This record gives sequence, C-alpha cells and structure tokens, in this order.
Amino acid sequence: MGIYFDEESRLFFIETKSTTMCLAVTDTEGFLNNVYYGAKIQRDNLRYLLRTGVGPFVPSVNERDRGSYLDCARMEFPSSGVGDYRPSSVTIADCAGHDSSQFLYESHRIYKGKECLYAKLPEGSNVRMPATFDGEGKAETLEITLSDDVLGIKALLSYSVFDDSDAILKSVKLVNDSDSTVIIEKLMSSCLDLDKGVWGEQTPDAVTLSGTWARERRIDRRPLQRGTTEVYSTRGETSHQFQPFMALCDRNTDDATGRIYAQTLIWSGNFICGSSMDQFDNIRSYIGINPEHFKWNLKPGESFQAPEAVLVYTEDGFDGMSHIFHDLFRDHLIRSPYLHKERPVLINNWEATYFDFNTEKLLSIASEAKKCGIEMLVMDDGWFGKRSDDNSSLGDWVVNEDKLPGGLKALSDGLEKMGMKFGIWFEPEMVSPDSDLYLAHPDWAIAVPGRKPCKMRNQYVLDITRSEVRDHVYKCVSDILKSAKISYVKWDMNRQLCDLGSTQFDPESMGRLSYLYTISVYDLQGRLLEEFPDLLLENCSGGGARYDAGMLFYSPQIWCSDDTDAYERLSIQAGTEMLYPLSTMGAHVSASPNHITGRVMPFDVRGAVALSGTFGYELDITKIPEEEREAIPGQVELYHRYGEIVREGDYFRIAREAETVYFDAWMSVLKDKSKALLTYIQCKAYPNGKARVIRLKGLDPDSSYEIKLIGTGEKKTWEAISPGALSGKTLMNAGIIVPLLPGDYAQMMFEISTI
Repeated sequence: MGIYFDEESRLFFIETKSTTMCLAVTDTEGFLNNVYYGAKIQRDNLRYLLRTGVGPFVPSVNERDRGSYLDCARMEFPSSGVGDYRPSSVTIADCAGHDSSQFLYESHRIYKGKECLYAKLPEGSNVRMPATFDGEGKAETLEITLSDDVLGIKALLSYSVFDDSDAILKSVKLVNDSDSTVIIEKLMSSCLDLDKGVWGEQTPDAVTLSGTWARERRIDRRPLQRGTTEVYSTRGETSHQFQPFMALCDRNTDDATGRIYAQTLIWSGNFICGSSMDQFDNIRSYIGINPEHFKWNLKPGESFQAPEAVLVYTEDGFDGMSHIFHDLFRDHLIRSPYLHKERPVLINNWEATYFDFNTEKLLSIASEAKKCGIEMLVMDDGWFGKRSDDNSSLGDWVVNEDKLPGGLKALSDGLEKMGMKFGIWFEPEMVSPDSDLYLAHPDWAIAVPGRKPCKMRNQYVLDITRSEVRDHVYKCVSDILKSAKISYVKWDMNRQLCDLGSTQFDPESMGRLSYLYTISVYDLQGRLLEEFPDLLLENCSGGGARYDAGMLFYSPQIWCSDDTDAYERLSIQAGTEMLYPLSTMGAHVSASPNHITGRVMPFDVRGAVALSGTFGYELDITKIPEEEREAIPGQVELYHRYGEIVREGDYFRIAREAETVYFDAWMSVLKDKSKALLTYIQCKAYPNGKARVIRLKGLDPDSSYEIKLIGTGEKKTWEAISPGALSGKTLMNAGIIVPLLPGDYAQMMFEISTI
C-alpha cells in the first residue's frame, strides 16, 4: 500500500489494500495517461498499455493525425478544444475568448499525510472545505503538477490513499501563474478513462440513485449506451432528484460478487456525474461541479480548489462497495464526537402538532415520552416570530412567547427537570417575504433585478455569500443556542436556489454565486461546531435533498426523507445504505395511517425499519393507541441493545423488496463477526407458498452461532423451526428458514451471536 514513482519507466503506482491505479507520463510532450485501474497488481512496466506501438500513435510520431491520438488516449486530465472530443475535465477561456487548453506533466511530489482543502470567500477569508482527513498518519499523497504554458495555468492533481481503505481520493486545484485573468468555465474533480477491454464484449451497467421529494435515492440500473449517461443538480444542493454518485458494473454484478467502478463527490452543491461511451466503446467517467451556473474569474496569482472525489474499485459486489464507502466516511470524514456514541432517542413534534403547539403541549408529550424511555424532545418549525403556518417569519429568529411563555429557557428547564434533553429546528438560510428581516433588508435575498422572483414554499433564499448576511444568520443561531440548554439542532433547507443574482458581485463575477453559496453553508456550520463542539447537528433539506458526503463533515446524521412510511423507507434506505453508513441515517417511527401516504402499518414493522438508523419518533405519543405506547420501551431497549451493531458493523443486503416483491431483508455484522442483527420484513402475504430460505452474510465461517428471535414476530412458529447452533459456513451457504407470516407487513428480527 502506498504511492510509488518509477523514474525509469515514468510510472506512478497508487496502491490501496486491494487495488492499483497506474498513471504514465508519455515520453515526448508529457501527456498524463491512466493506463490501469483495478485489482492489485505487481509494479511491472505497464508502458505497453499506452499503446504507443500501435496506431494512432502519440503526436510526436504522428503529427499528421494528432487528433486521432487525443480522441482515444486514456487522459487523466483531459482538456478541451485541442482534439479530444469526449467530455473534458477543464474548460478555461483566456482574455481573448479562446477556450482551448492542454495540460502536460511538469513535476510531482509524494508526501506522507494529507493536506486540507480550502476555498476563499469574497471578503478574503479562507474556509476549510469538507474532505477526508488523516488523523493517525495513515495517508500518503501524490501531487502531480500539470502545466499549460500557453495559458500560464497550472493544475495540481492530488491523489491520496489510506492504509486502512480501498478508496482513492482525488482533487484538483488550478493556479494562475500568468499576468492575465482567465475564466474557469468547467472543472471536474475526477476523470477516469476505461478501455473497452476492461469489459470484454459486454458494456457495463450504470447504477445511480435518483428520486424526488419523499422518494429519495431509489436505485436505478440500466445498460450503458453509446453517448452520455449523466445525473446532475443545478438546484444549489445535491437534491432529492439525483445523488452525486455513479457506479459502473459488470452485467452479472450483484450484492455479493462482481466488479464495480464507483465514484462520489464530497460536496453539497451543484454537481454533474456521468459516463460517456465513445465510438470505440471506451468509457470516460467523470464527476465535479456542474458547469451550468458556474463561471470563475481566476486572477493572476489566485487559485481555485475543486471538491474532493472518491473513487472505489471492488470485485466484491455492491456489499463490498458499500463497506469501502462506509468505512472511509466513518474513519476519515465524519468528525463529530457522536460518531461512535449512542445517539439519544428523540421524539420530534412536527407530525404530532405541526404549528399548533405551546409549552404545555410540548411538556405533556415529553412527559409521556420520558416514561417510555425516550431521551430528547425536538421542537420543530413554528416557535419563532409570528409563525403559525409556513407563510411568514423565516429570518425572525425571536421566540414567540405567546406560544412559549418564558422563552426557550423555561421550556428547556422544564425538560431538564424531567430528565429530558432539548433539541430545536432552524432554517437559517431562508427568509419569508412576510418577515421583519425582509422588510428591513430586501436586498439580502438572492434575486435578479427587474425579474419577478420565484417563491418556493412562500420563501426566498438569503444571500449568505455576503459577509454581513452570513454574520447576521450566525449570530441569530448562536444567540438562540446560548439562551437555553440545547443539545441538538436540526438544520433545514426547504427550497432550492434560483434567480441567481447578488448585489455584491459585478457582472463578470456572478457565476461564482452557486459555488460560494455552498462554501458559505460550510463556513456557517463550521463556525457553529467550533463554538458549540458538543452540539449534535443533524442536517436536513426538505427531507433528504442534502444527504451527501459534504454534510457528513459537519453532522454525523442526516434526515433521510420526510417520508416516514416504513414500506417506502425500505427502498429509500436501501439506496441510502449503498453509499452511507447506517449511523448517518435519520430514521423514525411515525403515526399510522402515515401522514404522507395514508398507509396503515403495524407498529412493530415501523420500529424494525427505523431501527436501522438513528432511532426516534415522529408522532404524538399522547394520542397513539395504548398498545403502541406500551411497545415503545421495548423498541427503545432494542435500539440500545443493538445500536453498536448498526452503528459500527458491516451492512449486508440480503434481499430487496423492489426485486422480490414479497419481502425485504438486511443484516449488520460487528467487525469481529461475534454478533449480527438480521431484519426480515414481509411486505405482502404469499398465498400457498413455502417458508423462505434466507442465506446470511458476513459471518465467520468457522465459528458457531446461536440464532435468537427478538422483539415481536412469530415466536411459536420460530421455535418449531429454529435450527439451534450452526456454523457460519452453514448459515451463509445453507441459510435459515423464515416462515410465511400472516398478512401484509410483518417482521422478524434475529440476534446472531457466537457461542
């Protein structure tokens, strides 16, 4: 593992535990080519993979058809306008309006560790960008400097590896060493060219995560065709619609086996992620900032930093891919002190009361919740200004004492007396037209002069790229947190960006707005956690529209979706768990019928599904049926008993309801394989069928395991077919029998532990 450079062959070897990436510098002009990325190999001389001995030859040999080479070589940082007609990594316009560039090898350095990434705000302050970090000396980094001598621009390509991970981290920084301002119109964080020979005769499948509000991150899989397959966001957030993620896999790849090339972006704003297959069936896969609504004037002496990309290669199927992403994010991205701790079981009042609450009602909910073992009350929207619905008061972060006499301190003191923690909801980036803030500062909202602004949820977006706006927002949040004993903040964003105009930018700089908006969010949350280091921060954006690796740098958990219907959550959580650790996923038990779908589901099934994330409740505990209220202490006890397995263990998908129609199943296994938790959900009754065989995963083949039914479920039936102690090898190959359960929506959960 590590990074090596062979002077004689001019080859870079970037090695993880199980993979190798090899970059080559061509002999003459110094093109940087990616000649290999895949399973780990020896550091042999791979220059033959440059194909310089066969047509179309490098330009020094065949200047007559220079473009033929440029249009098919495996470029590591492909430029635009010089003969490579595939999607480029970079487009830069010079002062004469030309947008051609050609970056060639200049130098490199290899060093232990990993440097932080920084962006600069308009007033000149630096903001640390979210990126993986090296906390224990486990990283090694290669920085390759490419140069376009005509433009006078350098591109610093960084590649980092950790000795405990199979991921490769890539980022790009452009530096203007010229005497003229240039315009960056496009900059990808990563580009990966894959030769047709990688796939044999079949082209790969492309796997993405897509959806909409209340249906986030559904798994899409389709064959890659000639042309371009892309997912993207221009909404100022990563979005409900698409996730910054794409995996290319063999047609026969499943959860357990098969080759996968996957990429994601540690970023929370506009992005584009795609794969393009050319006339030779070669594939170029790329990810970075979406060039739409982006333009950056780079002045002499300035630099621009792109977000960090994560590349993963595995031959162990989607489970193997998920484990690499999960471990990387847990070990090298999430910084919260809550990362390895049990999170408090909370109850949120939103679906219980919406805007209709007061101190008395909240304390009555908290009192009943405390009896059931719930540990925190979170007060959602409606506690400030004159807000009795979603048409006013965003920006007026002053407590409404008609609802909350004595303010937040009186409420938090009441909660503390009963032994409950207190959390609160904010939407700091927004402003209502009907608010004191907007009346005083209408120019603080993002808008295009002379154009009718587009309202969403009857609100506008504050221009937090302006330091005075950002400082005002921060002070409002900070003052509220200092006014009472508040342990938790849910930071929401309920609309997207549009009407991209700011009073602080001149016409040439307006294309900075979307990028700097995201950096400003990072600045706000970074400052908040610096002042309140013990705060449990949960990000949210109308549900899961900002569920991305960038936000995990600040919050150890993110609200997965506003749709808490347990059946819908099966698909939402299956997609989310492909990329993100279960401990990051906000998952709550809500009332039935569900507030969004109207679906009626048993309380135990709702609990079993929610137990796969950061567990909590979204309901009025004072109004639910007595039998449901009596079941809550048992669910809370299960969360505490098995929280470590879910939080720290390896996740395995056993079956997806989207494929089986009738059932869904998954399990988490501790790293030492001593204990596992298996969850089985029967979605539909199956007439005249047999009991199902479920083959387990992730166990030690040579250890003996005991299987115990937990929670509710068909206890008598299970006792009749319980297999007793079995080896891990038997459980993974022969499996266990799970009975058909009576009716739609039923569950069984099993503890599997060594004996």
